[in-house]
Amino acid sequence: MFVDETKQRGLLVAAAVVLPADLAPARQAIQRLVLPGQRRIHFHKESDARRRQILAAVVELGVRAVVYDATGQRNTKAARDACLVELVADLAKINAARLVLERDDSTLDADRQLLFRQVRMAGMVEPLRYYHLRAHEEELLAIPDAVAWCWAKGGRWRATVNQIVTDVREV
Repeated sequence: MFVDETKQRGLLVAAAVVLPADLAPARQAIQRLVLPGQRRIHFHKESDARRRQILAAVVELGVRAVVYDATGQRNTKAARDACLVELVADLAKINAARLVLERDDSTLDADRQLLFRQVRMAGMVEPLRYYHLRAHEEELLAIPDAVAWCWAKGGRWRATVNQIVTDVREV
């Protein structure tokens, strides 16, 4: 699972599920979308035409996403923690093996402590491996980046990404 967030209108966390067999082709598809001179896709910096191109490719990949909506919470740290608690509970239900979050140095230590605690509390049969990576280190972080941006933006952007969003959790 690949996770990113936006704080555009309150905190939204998007988690994209890519099946193990689909990882290599999905990475190749996203890498093909990175323009010369770009290290990564950063959705909010793209033009609308590029956004449509990226979304079309993401939808074609057949990935699924969940949005954790904490826009009703004022405290960003508490909101993020609540989203991660729900996320780990969901990962335990599907016995996920790997979690990749976009690295934010300001939340890294708190995330690690919370994830360590929640993974143990969830009693996962196989231990969940979690990683904090920069977006240029893992191409597939572009997917939750796009989902979170579109969901926060609303309108036609949300309608487009809604094709892959299977659940929205209010936290």
